[in-house]
Amino acid sequence: MDTIFHYDVIVVGAGHAGCEAASAAARMGARTVLITMDMNKIAQMSCNPAVGGIAKGQIVREIDALGGQMGLVTDATAIQFRMLNRSKGPAMWSPRAQCDRIRFIAEWRHRIENTENLDVWQDEVSELLVENGRIAGLRTIWGAEFRAGAVVITAGTFLNGLMHIGKKMVPGGRCAEPASTFLTTALNELGIESLRMKTGTPVRIDARSVHFDEMELQPGENDFHRFSFISEHRPLPQLNCWTCNTNAEVHRILRQGLEDSPLYNGQIQSIGPRYCPSIETKLVTFEGRDSHPLFLEPEGLDTNELYLNGFSSSLPMNVQIEALKQMPCFRDVKVYRPGYAIEYDFFPPTQLHHSLESKKVEGLFFAGQVNGTTGYEEAGGQGIVAGINAALSCNGNERFTLGRDEAYIGVLIDDLVTKGVDEPYRMFTSRAEYRILLRQDNADVRLTPYAERFGIATRERLERFHHKQATIAGMIEAAKSGNLKPSEVNALLESHGSQPLNHGAKLFELIARPELKVEDFSSLQDIPAVASFFAPLSSDNVDREETMEATEILIKYDGYIARERALADKMQRLEDIRIRDRFDYNSLTQLSTEARQKLTAVNPETLAQASRIPGVSPSDISVLLVLLGR
Repeated sequence: MDTIFHYDVIVVGAGHAGCEAASAAARMGARTVLITMDMNKIAQMSCNPAVGGIAKGQIVREIDALGGQMGLVTDATAIQFRMLNRSKGPAMWSPRAQCDRIRFIAEWRHRIENTENLDVWQDEVSELLVENGRIAGLRTIWGAEFRAGAVVITAGTFLNGLMHIGKKMVPGGRCAEPASTFLTTALNELGIESLRMKTGTPVRIDARSVHFDEMELQPGENDFHRFSFISEHRPLPQLNCWTCNTNAEVHRILRQGLEDSPLYNGQIQSIGPRYCPSIETKLVTFEGRDSHPLFLEPEGLDTNELYLNGFSSSLPMNVQIEALKQMPCFRDVKVYRPGYAIEYDFFPPTQLHHSLESKKVEGLFFAGQVNGTTGYEEAGGQGIVAGINAALSCNGNERFTLGRDEAYIGVLIDDLVTKGVDEPYRMFTSRAEYRILLRQDNADVRLTPYAERFGIATRERLERFHHKQATIAGMIEAAKSGNLKPSEVNALLESHGSQPLNHGAKLFELIARPELKVEDFSSLQDIPAVASFFAPLSSDNVDREETMEATEILIKYDGYIARERALADKMQRLEDIRIRDRFDYNSLTQLSTEARQKLTAVNPETLAQASRIPGVSPSDISVLLVLLGR
């Protein structure tokens, strides 16, 4: 007889989505078990050991604000930090950190194993149990039966994973790790559709064989910026990265190997990520280019292993190595393993509600790459939402969703469930229509109240959050009320190339000038109005630099923020019009044929979601509004 275990929530897969899901559910009080095929690979960074980047960094800040762990783990294991897009406005600033791969896993495992209400079980799932249309649990290949009110599937690239190097094909979910061969079938039997996707990873290089003097140094930054709103500092030494470029000889050798590339010989049929293409795809797509940039990045403090960003490939290993040797910096290169491609099963996300719960089976949630996304950050963002909703569903509570004006995670999930995917989905700032509202600096303002509501936020986080908001409010009020005379500030203004005053002005108006910063006025604290502005920063419980930056952004972009907020509120009216199950779309001949098909397939929650479905035109929305009025 099988051994039976009873839980509230089961999370299948201990990658970035699974860890966030399990951690969130457990901290909400749900008895949770995390099932993984290998406890030594919890939160493994399958590709680059880096977190964040364009738009991805904003997602990590949002995960942190929701009470998640990725930001804290990243800060604790970061070996190089940079704020990207500094030359642009703050809506585009995106934090990124290179992490120590081994320490990242160890930090996550420590947190998982020391979370109350959370157990770990090493096994593989073979069967799902459904009773009366609701998930009831699962069975494993070793004969264990787990009973629960909610199950979260976060299996990553392991479902029928198949790795490719040249013409060689090896089953696996990652290099040297077995694939999961039962779960897709179990889900298909429940009526859940699956398709195939492809991703890849580059060669790993031995640092002792690299001529670093032939490369351009890319140092990091070590200022106050970080991922978590409650991290104090980055404890590890900060390392350098390096850049170089391919050349015509590299390209010649790579092209010679294209006939053996599984991407072009018919071996791989599925679609890979357009925005992170393999080196052979770059050669074919950008045929006229003589070179492509590469980034050499460390994997950790205690290893010689280096990651060659920009050189993902599934070409034969001899082709990869020979091509590398044509670059001066890699003329004596030695590699630990070649790059490879991997195909895997995913489940089209239009089969999900915005809560990431299945439309087919109540209490069954999906998060991460199984939804057709790529990236640790996108996975973690889905994971924490799925974990929160899994815990809520156990008690029959209303599910939690995020709007497109509330978070990049909201944009991500809405894109997935509304539009679906035809390639691995990657977040960009351009996907969000409310970028000024969704900055990395204000993620705590937007989302920490949710963490407080669900009981995920620690007392320390809440105390710091509320104190920070009070400090910012006090500073802005002081800036709006304090008058400055020309004689008090003109010397400062002229020294920064700013127009001097002819009459008095508010400090708020001066900080709003693009050439001036809050810090510029710190030398004028003998003036009462300025002293009143800086006074709230004197508290020991305030991160001075972070608070000053957040205040400055709110002042400088006050008009833009207000205008975008008004636009978002206007669109919210359509979000408030619920239409799920209110129409038989196939019978509405007033709609276009494509609209009838798309609306039937998605069955959108709201009129706003319907308006975002590809193939549904503004005139189709007008028809639905008229019918609703009747």
